[in-house]
Amino acid sequence: MKKQQHLLAELWESYPNAIASQQLVSKNVPFGKYLAETLAIGPFYYYVINISDYTIHDIHDNLLKLHGSQCYPTTVKEIIDYIHPDDKDFVYEAEKATLSKMEEMGLGIIGKLYRTSYCFRMKIASGHYHLFHHQGIHLSQDQEGRITTALNIHTDINHITAVNNKIVLVKALGERNYHQLALSTAHNEAKLPKFSKREMEVLNLLAQGLTSIQIAEKLFISPFTVQVHRKNLLKKTKTSSSGCLIKKSIEFGLL
Repeated sequence: MKKQQHLLAELWESYPNAIASQQLVSKNVPFGKYLAETLAIGPFYYYVINISDYTIHDIHDNLLKLHGSQCYPTTVKEIIDYIHPDDKDFVYEAEKATLSKMEEMGLGIIGKLYRTSYCFRMKIASGHYHLFHHQGIHLSQDQEGRITTALNIHTDINHITAVNNKIVLVKALGERNYHQLALSTAHNEAKLPKFSKREMEVLNLLAQGLTSIQIAEKLFISPFTVQVHRKNLLKKTKTSSSGCLIKKSIEFGLL
């Protein structure tokens, strides 16, 4: 089957040492642990991309409901077709920025996988456009370290914010460092709030819907320490509640 070209195909193919281009024997790659860490901030769906031929599989049923589709898409191009026309240039630039940053951090290294996130508008069942939070998670590599499959998670966050500050987040899986990339001239990366590694862990667990006690148990720290981190997060984002904290964190590209 011939590959169906799409907005990002040429960009992805410009990284032949990091992105697989040859079809491999398909293997079921477990991704449940990543779904367990999905942000509990709105209706979402997911799918897995075969990088070599741009086909998708393991599609969550919510895709049909959220986009009002009658049948499941089979290619990346069909997913991109849901994106607002005015946001497609940004999506291209976001992917370009993430690939560049990952290359700088070590792309194409066996065992080094990444999670990226940013926001864009997508058409929903009503015909209107909502802001969605996109997460891309590398799942598997070939024997030379090239990415072969990736999990994408799309969450409707329009009920939280309709503001897209065009900030991209890049993080290596299993590592605590993170990188914010501001792609809009309206924002300077140096002026964005910076969280400690522990604060980022607390923030992500809060966004998953965990309580302070649950966060303390997961991070092996005391509930009091969690409360201190939560207060610091509120102070740094100039917010007064967890809901506002999550909203601002999305807008600042911290989730």
